[in-house]
Amino acid sequence: MAKNGARILLIYTGGTIGMVRDYGSGSLRAFDFNNLLQQIPELHQIDCRIDTVAFANPIDSSNMDLPHWQQLARLIGEHYHSYDGFVVLHGSDTMSYTASALSFMLENLAKPVILTGSQLPIGDLRTDAKENLITSIQLAALTEESRPLVREVCLYFEHKLFRGNRTTKINTEHFEAFDSPNYPALAESGVHLNLHREALWRSPGRGQLKVHLELDNRVGVFRLFPGMHPDWLRYQLAAPGLKGLVLETFGAGNAPSASWLLDSLADAVKGGLHVVNVTQCRGGAVLMGQYETSSGLLDIPLIDGRDITTEAALAKLMYLLGSGVAPKSFKTIFEAPIRGEMSEN
Repeated sequence: MAKNGARILLIYTGGTIGMVRDYGSGSLRAFDFNNLLQQIPELHQIDCRIDTVAFANPIDSSNMDLPHWQQLARLIGEHYHSYDGFVVLHGSDTMSYTASALSFMLENLAKPVILTGSQLPIGDLRTDAKENLITSIQLAALTEESRPLVREVCLYFEHKLFRGNRTTKINTEHFEAFDSPNYPALAESGVHLNLHREALWRSPGRGQLKVHLELDNRVGVFRLFPGMHPDWLRYQLAAPGLKGLVLETFGAGNAPSASWLLDSLADAVKGGLHVVNVTQCRGGAVLMGQYETSSGLLDIPLIDGRDITTEAALAKLMYLLGSGVAPKSFKTIFEAPIRGEMSEN
């Protein structure tokens, strides 16, 4: 594609956005991204060159796993100096997990990595795929004084660009499938493309891109619920090799004050397990100690997840464990935002 502007690498991992319906049979077949301009001529209006690469075996995003994250991070690292931005086409179900993981794996990122997808195949009558794809490429190609305007891992869906590690999927049927409950949108697409510069992440590091491929997935999620049997938590905490746990508590980080719960968690933390307290609520933050029912968790002490999402908390645990962070400093490092994934105290 002979263009003089930004060079964008489009990476297709799989998902609905990469499918087109055969109206003769009604079945879905793969979209031909090699002939992108011919099939989506609107892209001619963006001053950029688009190259494409696809997973050898595209996957449903429900099958997304550590090796796929490593493949994505490696692809971006290998092509980093040849392109001005990257657009990753991904199934929506696990997109927030992948966006969170990539944000930690790509240290000192100074270019846009934008994940997008769709609820309907790209050839359907009312598809959201074209708008999501076109605007993601347009956002990735934005520059100012020869530098990319967006310099972080993002997620674009239904007219909004979000910080990737602040997102969560909220709907399986609506086009507005994602939300960023604790951080504003980075950009909004309407009649005009409005970029909210004050919300953009600016990495404090000025070094070269570092691609971290070592992730430790010996982590888990445990959601508290009323009426829970004590043995259920004890069973989870005793899982062989478990190193980190995201504990989804009530409200602002509250939990039952029952001794079996607090004692089980305290014993696990003393034994070296890193337990992060996050809220089950869609928005808001953990405020341990604000209510009596969270003071026991503060005393253990659990890691304060504040307003981090469960997806980002899991990814951050995997990243820090894979980086070999010393146990004594683990809590302090986790509680500090390193990729804009949580708010400052």
